[in-house]
Order: sequence, then structure tokens, then C-alpha cells
Amino acid sequence: MAHLKQRRSENVEGDVYVDSTCIDCDTCRWIAPNIFHRDREQSAVYHQPMTETERHAALRALLACPTASIGTVEPPSEIDRVQQEFPLPIAENVYHCGYHSKRSYGAASYFIQHPEGNILVDSPRFAAPLVKRLESLGGVRYMFLTHRDDIADHQKFHDRFGCDRILHRDDMDSELRNIEIQLSGSEPISFAPDVLLLPVPGHTLGHVVLLYREKFLFSGDHLAWSPSLNNLYAFRRFCWYSWDAQIESMKRLAQYSFEWVLPGHGRRIHLDRSTMSQQMQQCLAWMEEER
Repeated sequence: MAHLKQRRSENVEGDVYVDSTCIDCDTCRWIAPNIFHRDREQSAVYHQPMTETERHAALRALLACPTASIGTVEPPSEIDRVQQEFPLPIAENVYHCGYHSKRSYGAASYFIQHPEGNILVDSPRFAAPLVKRLESLGGVRYMFLTHRDDIADHQKFHDRFGCDRILHRDDMDSELRNIEIQLSGSEPISFAPDVLLLPVPGHTLGHVVLLYREKFLFSGDHLAWSPSLNNLYAFRRFCWYSWDAQIESMKRLAQYSFEWVLPGHGRRIHLDRSTMSQQMQQCLAWMEEER
């Protein structure tokens, strides 16, 4: 939990604060952008919550913070109610799990409520309030792991729900050798009538994205939105396998139509299909320049 003695001086005065253990993962800044911003390579509170909506957003960020670096001077009386808000609905049957994990450097995880079995996309922190809410939504049948980096508490979720984990063989190591469903090859995989798995080597050799209903792209660490650049981008500095391979993967991915990009790291974005297609082409042009 956050410690008041470690409260950063960059916070404005008031109840909510960020302490010096912040790892600059950006989680709080996109969950509650009206409250938190970046200052000297860490997060800080620049505006104290003034309304119930702002207060709930700040407390969601507190719960989601992977390092428990957000605190309040006074114990928040409404925290139990805010805990019940995760997983947070995004659109249709798609939810943001919250409860980011330090083991995944604060990566986001998502939940798809699906008639053929609910899908957890990447692993959140194994937090009791979240687990209870997932149980109330029908549990977890599958855990789709986009790549080897954002696996967090995958074993605990498997043990609790008996879910089958899905990962590409090229991203397996000794910890992941017992994954139940092991993908292979580079061809698209029709996992369900409305669920397509697309291998996109680049960030890692075995990275795979999930396209749901030809609308929602769960992109892992392959692709995200940059509010500062106002466009889609790929993580050039954090490309662990091959930038050339990632460019080729992006070319194949650009052939698909979708409206949402929901990444592990970076910001999510919802655009109309035409604008999203234009953004993909702009991103590809930039990637080519970065070879």
C-alpha cells in the first residue's frame, strides 16, 4: 500500500496522492486522466477529485495500480463499492479487468463474456474482489495470453477456474511449458465463429493478437494508441524479437477491419473503420522509416 511519508512533492495538496514507488506504467493516467499526469518520470495528482465521478475514477486507478503507489490520506469509505465496478464494461461483452500486475509491468487485462466460454485476455492480478466478480459473470473458460510478458498470475487463475490457457509455442519457457492449448505456425486460427487468433511475430517471436467480432482487436504489446502523437504506434524501443518481422506482421494485420484497439501497454482507442484503416497505414509508414 502507498505510504504517506513517501508522498511525492509533485502532488497537489489534498486527499489523493502518489508515492515514490511509482514505476511510471501509465495505468492511473489513462484510467483517470483528469486526476493524474506525468511529472519527472512518475505519476502525480494534479487535480484532486471534486465530484463523485472523479472520485470513483481516482479510486479505480488506486485499485488498478500494479505497485499500490496510490493512496488517500483518509481511508476511502466507498472503496468496497468501487471494487464491485471491476471488471469495468467497455462495450458489448468486453470488460477491462483492472487490478494490473507488477509482474506484467502494469499491463491491462480484458474479459470477454462469450456464449462458448468466457475469455480472459492476458492476466490481471489475482485479487479476491475481481475473482468474485468474474465468478458472478460466469467464470473463465479460456485465458488467452498474447505473449510471454503479460502472464502475471496466470497459474492462480488456472487453478481457481480450471481455465485452459492459450499461448503460442514460440513464446514458451520453463514456467509456461504446461500451457493447455499451444498454438503454432503463422496462419490465422479460427478459435470460435467470432474469435480469430492472428500470429504477429515482432515484439516477441510468438506474439498473437485476438480479433473479436471483427471489431475488437486485443493487441497485447504489438500495437497501441499514443495520445501525445495522436496516432497508432508500435513499441520500437521494446521490440524484443525483430522490428522487420513486426513490420511484416503489421502489413498482414492491416488487411483486417476493426474499430477498437485494446492493448496491454499503451492506450486503447475506438475509431470508425475508415479512420482506423488510415491510422494503420500511417503507423506502417512510420515503422518503415524506423527500420
